[in-house]
Amino acid sequence: MPREWDESDVRVRPNKRGSRPRTKDRPSHEDAVVGRIVTVDRGRYTAVVAEDTPQERIVIAARARELRRTPVVPGDFVALVGDVSGRPDTLARLVRVEERRTLLRRSADDTDPVERVVVANADQLVIVVAAANPEPRTGFIDRALVAAYDAGIEPLLLVTKADLRDPAPLLATYEQLPLAVVVSRTAAGPEEPEDGGDVAGGEHAREARGVEAQGIDARGADGSSARLDEDAVRALRAELEGRVTVLLGHSGVGKSTMVNALTGADRATGGVNAVTGRGRHTSSSALALRLEDAAPGSWIIDTPGIRSFGLAHVDPDRILHAFGDLEPGTEACERGCRHDAAAVGCGLDAWVAEGHAGDAGPARLASLRRLLGADPREEAQESKELGA
Repeated sequence: MPREWDESDVRVRPNKRGSRPRTKDRPSHEDAVVGRIVTVDRGRYTAVVAEDTPQERIVIAARARELRRTPVVPGDFVALVGDVSGRPDTLARLVRVEERRTLLRRSADDTDPVERVVVANADQLVIVVAAANPEPRTGFIDRALVAAYDAGIEPLLLVTKADLRDPAPLLATYEQLPLAVVVSRTAAGPEEPEDGGDVAGGEHAREARGVEAQGIDARGADGSSARLDEDAVRALRAELEGRVTVLLGHSGVGKSTMVNALTGADRATGGVNAVTGRGRHTSSSALALRLEDAAPGSWIIDTPGIRSFGLAHVDPDRILHAFGDLEPGTEACERGCRHDAAAVGCGLDAWVAEGHAGDAGPARLASLRRLLGADPREEAQESKELGA
């Protein structure tokens, strides 16, 4: 007679991980302390806890496994648990990223769907370009302006090395925009030739070539220095006071030199390759530093020099908002006009032809249309030609 089988005959093997069912619920970590991320280095996150209090300390943390796909960048406020004492050789655990007020992002090029988060919770973006050596590129400035406006961050243009070339033609391109500008020249002294430093200080119309000036010696960790005119440093400091500011620019334009003067830090500084016209990378990671002798909440985030700034994450309609000198001209456009080079009857052509955008109108319109119909190969070429 054949044997009858039932469920009692099924052999059940014990679960090696235990019999308790897994859950997606995570602890709320209500006892976590909140810190500001100041730098990220090889999986370790440096945060300032209890900022501007007698208990302020630096805490090193590792990211929790559930956050492995969440970018954590300088400027982020994060929740920390575990050993948050800040004592040497201790490690806390980063379990949560707090809600961000602003987020500056970029992509590798204009077709790359992957966003790169640059910094979080910044109030201001300082776009740093040199008047010469390396040559300024309005395409980069326009891209940075688009990213700033899209993120809700106020932009400021810092033009360095104005003793090497008159920056007036560059500034004329943006005179129609409500854009704050600080111009910097080298304060040449008996120990420092004018072409020996990255950054200088001064007002727009000041002639600094060959003139000794009262300056600030901004010395880098490598011993190099540039004498910075106090007027420019003072003007920029006034714009940064009480705010979180990120500096963005190509290598060699003098970001780290100015950061040293404003914060008392010793970030390494570098020059420009005489053959390629490109700057040498001296900052390998973004770093948040306090503005020296300033009000609480005054931070500067120095970023590594970049080669390209893609805008794949920005809606084309929002790109136009960065061109406030051109945007009113779209009222004459037909519905559905894309405003690009292939557009027929675009109101921007008449707006520029009638002089509403100033003398720089044609160049501004061409720049807008390059962004609206951007080819990543063109962006790569622009990067290669930097300083040509």
